[in-house]
Amino acid sequence: MGKDNNYDSKNMNIRGDKLYDLSCPMIMGIVNVTPDSFYKESRLVNSYQLIDEVTAMVDAGAQIIDVGGISTRPGADLMSNEEELKRIIPVIKEIRSKFPDILISVDTFRADVARQAIDNGANIINDVYGGRFDDEMFDTVAELQVPYILMHSRGDASNMQSLCDYKDVTEEVCLELSESLLKLRNKGVRDVIIDPGFGFAKTTE
Repeated sequence: MGKDNNYDSKNMNIRGDKLYDLSCPMIMGIVNVTPDSFYKESRLVNSYQLIDEVTAMVDAGAQIIDVGGISTRPGADLMSNEEELKRIIPVIKEIRSKFPDILISVDTFRADVARQAIDNGANIINDVYGGRFDDEMFDTVAELQVPYILMHSRGDASNMQSLCDYKDVTEEVCLELSESLLKLRNKGVRDVIIDPGFGFAKTTE
């Protein structure tokens, strides 16, 4: 990325000195290190299964592996920082060891967990709450200068599906995301990926 105020939405500085062209889609494989993920097939239980699954994802064309330790399904309970770190850090280390060139994103809404994940080999922070859960998240992203996936959602896992009242869903989602994006830009965060958050505070209708 350049050092001026002109942001190039097609290129993203994901690995420090390497730009990635996002004008073509990149495939992300999902690794859920949790027993209660809403997508049963993504749950992994041991390191052998983990490496086999990631290998299959990479062979199928995945360029990013997303690692998450907390279920974000509606009604899911939160766990402690310590438990989340215990789940994801060994997995990130294992993936980085076996696949040194793969991009790794960490699916977390906690700034401290995000920082430790980056320190242990992750490249991208994927925050389903878009900075609303942890007031330190945006400052942490700005300090680390890593790409940030800003997802739209409302509320949390316990009540998000009761917050689906929109007059114009597209307009309101764009507005709420733009407010967060402005805060990130003002803090010097340059590389942001927007996720509209399908299924989070939204019904099929």
